[in-house]
Amino acid sequence: MLSILKSERLLIAAILAAAAGAMAEHTLLDAGRMTALIGAGLLIVAIVAASMRVAHHAEVLAARVGDPYGTMILTLSAVLVEVIILAIMMGGESSPTLVRDTIYAAVMLDINGILGLAALLGGLKHGEQPYNDDSSRTYSVMILTAMGISMVVPEFIPQAKWHFYSAFTIGAMILLYTLFLRMQVGAHSYFFSYAYPRAPRAASAAEHGTEEEEPVTRAIGLLVLGIVVIGVLAEMMSTLLGEGLRGSGAPPAIAAIVVATISAAPEILTAMRAALANRMQAVVNIALGASLSTVILTVPVMEAIALYTGQPFIMAMTPVQTVMVAITLVVAAINLNDGETNAIEGMTHFVLFATFVMLSILGL
Repeated sequence: MLSILKSERLLIAAILAAAAGAMAEHTLLDAGRMTALIGAGLLIVAIVAASMRVAHHAEVLAARVGDPYGTMILTLSAVLVEVIILAIMMGGESSPTLVRDTIYAAVMLDINGILGLAALLGGLKHGEQPYNDDSSRTYSVMILTAMGISMVVPEFIPQAKWHFYSAFTIGAMILLYTLFLRMQVGAHSYFFSYAYPRAPRAASAAEHGTEEEEPVTRAIGLLVLGIVVIGVLAEMMSTLLGEGLRGSGAPPAIAAIVVATISAAPEILTAMRAALANRMQAVVNIALGASLSTVILTVPVMEAIALYTGQPFIMAMTPVQTVMVAITLVVAAINLNDGETNAIEGMTHFVLFATFVMLSILGL
């Protein structure tokens, strides 16, 4: 029991933060904007801590089932965290562009940030790093299709007919993901794996940061508990962040970037470990898989909520966002077409990520 409490200290800290936040929320709101922002910042740290444990237990399950199922568990757990936070924030006084901006920020962070930094660091350490290029092509065309349907075409849909196209989008995303899931775990599962030299079990467990001796039932139970804690923390964080940003002149997309960063935080560490261990296939699966899952799963859930409440939100990307996504996917298609990554390719994506950060600071 003591060992479990020690290993779950981050989750315990998040639970204590949730309790403290529940008691102090009204006091923080009454204390002014800066105090609310500080409180929101502390809750964000707690959410990241809880999400790290969620990712860890997802990794434990992933290590048991292997790829491609393992990576699917990792990306789905991250997307679930994102959807929960978004749904809670959309219930309050949020921007009508929050969902769009969050998905856009997540794609920039996953493809340009995670993949770019991992390929850069891994390339500097190992040179060219091999992976299965079938996976990158499959992910890229799926991301392009999903984003085009859900975030480009809506620009041309009349406001009076949004609910018809919203219902169509839900069906299209479900159809795309059903086929993709069948490919990923069925006859084409080899698209998403790569035959690396077999490593000793102990070394492999240390490399992925998993504890093989942890029972599956415990991992599942703690994963569910972590998600519940994240939901509680997100509700309080949303209230404090909204109060702190109100009238501050901060870039409008700051809340979306916060949500995307929270959900991607565990993936960043997992991808960096994989890149430094010369396992680029895991990085490709995590970065591109997370981007695809964010679009193809978040969109139908949020669209369904919009249809249920009768409150539409803006999904069409701005011209700047459209250009950045187009450049990102073109660069990814060129870089990821030969089955090997290197530091130069990593740097190109990381520069695109820096551009995204600068545009966000400028409010674009």
